[in-house]
Amino acid sequence: QVQLVESGGGLVQAGGSLRLSCAASRTIPGINFMGWYRQAPGKQRDLVASITAGGTTNYADSVKGRFTISRDNAKNTVYLQMNNLKPEDTAVYYCNVRPIWRPEGYWGQGTQVTVSS
Repeated sequence: QVQLVESGGGLVQAGGSLRLSCAASRTIPGINFMGWYRQAPGKQRDLVASITAGGTTNYADSVKGRFTISRDNAKNTVYLQMNNLKPEDTAVYYCNVRPIWRPEGYWGQGTQVTVSS
């Protein structure tokens, strides 16, 4: 069984920074996609950042220039560095890792990010 454990969420003032971590309990072979999603109350769960096995990154327009997705293969961990946070970034953030052989992927448990003005 693979577990994705998220950490790093919390309460921060507008303009502040947080770094979210998503650590897999073991190495997952054949990963072709890793992403961070977020879901605010009453809203759909949206993809905010992704990175492919080859290192290509993509970002939602709302976070471009502020968020950076990265990975550390040695630690089986994917990160989301969030800078210049805004109140509208408030949401539960979920990581997702999709091996080529498991299209539904694995999900983290979610971590709350709250940005106050």
